[in-house]
Amino acid sequence: MKRALGVILGAVALDAVGLGLVLPIIPRLLREVGHTSDLSWRFGAFLALYALMQFVCAPILGALSDRFGRRPVLLVSLAGAAVDYLFLALAPSLWWLFVGRAIAGMTGASNAVASAYIADITPAEHLTRRFGYMSACFGLGFIAGPVIGGLLGDVWLRAPFLAAAALNGLNFLVALLILPESHKGRGGRIELSSFNPLGPLRWAFSFRALLPLLAAFLVLAVVGDVGGTVWVLYGEDKFAWTGLTIGVSLAGFGLFHALAQAFVAGPISERWGEKRALAVGIVADAAAYVAIALVTRGWMAFLLLPVFCLGGVGGPALQSLLSSRVGEAHQGRLQGVLASLGGVSSVIAPLLISQVYFASRGLFPGLVWLAGAALYLLCLPVFFSRALKTG
Repeated sequence: MKRALGVILGAVALDAVGLGLVLPIIPRLLREVGHTSDLSWRFGAFLALYALMQFVCAPILGALSDRFGRRPVLLVSLAGAAVDYLFLALAPSLWWLFVGRAIAGMTGASNAVASAYIADITPAEHLTRRFGYMSACFGLGFIAGPVIGGLLGDVWLRAPFLAAAALNGLNFLVALLILPESHKGRGGRIELSSFNPLGPLRWAFSFRALLPLLAAFLVLAVVGDVGGTVWVLYGEDKFAWTGLTIGVSLAGFGLFHALAQAFVAGPISERWGEKRALAVGIVADAAAYVAIALVTRGWMAFLLLPVFCLGGVGGPALQSLLSSRVGEAHQGRLQGVLASLGGVSSVIAPLLISQVYFASRGLFPGLVWLAGAALYLLCLPVFFSRALKTG
């Protein structure tokens, strides 16, 4: 199963590369295709649409993978992504770009199926380590994507889409030739509620022992969106960072994140248990948020990057705790629910976070970071609930 794991991790990395490839060119692309310099709603809507489609489609793909198997759903998603990137490369108008972006969100929702595949082939005691590998691969892919996309976009604005199509096509061929089926217990019929994006959430909420863990997962997702939303703005406003400095900071974050996920998350969880690994992640991340709010020099922010990334070990530990508390037959549905919750956060949280930041930056720009750290207090009940009795 080592080859299968490699294919899955490669698919996750390539998905992140494809997502990151287009980020540097989105503003120029929207101006060129939309024949306007006014990005206002267009830029935000273009970004949010991807997360919205993941929210809608991730539970559906997860449920389909429980019924028909992981392999066919992944293959269809990879092939669909390759075709969609070709479509985006040739899109003649703004609205066609939005259609392509929506399809990209649908195919990107296959990460839920990839998570279920990993859960299928991994012993329970190694789940955190494997989910950490998955997160690390996504981080590495997201570092490479914007760099490659920026370079290709300077040659031809549509070139990043062609590169993304080629990468997904290659990954499809590798998966077609090498990837075996991992889900042996598939069968039965799919409930119609699986096609309602809120239906799987109702299914998950029916497991009362899961509720505190799901709430903690949502808190971690929202807090994680703080950095993703304001990091660039905060660096410019407080430290007068240039574009190069910001790029270096993001690359450093991606590197430390990948290292922490690949080499720290698993060992901490296996040595101390998922409950303590989750606690380590929350404490480290909250400490980094408080520190970044109070530091006065840009170089101090660079010193905090490893602490931020140590905070990332909580996510895989929590994902492992959740996976161990549902039956083997429902791993796809659970991972779809988690991807759906992450999608809700990615659509709504940045809008709220940016409003808080713009309202407070004149008085105290670090307020949004302190608010993020304070949100972690909502996770305290988890550590006293029956959900973690065996964690």
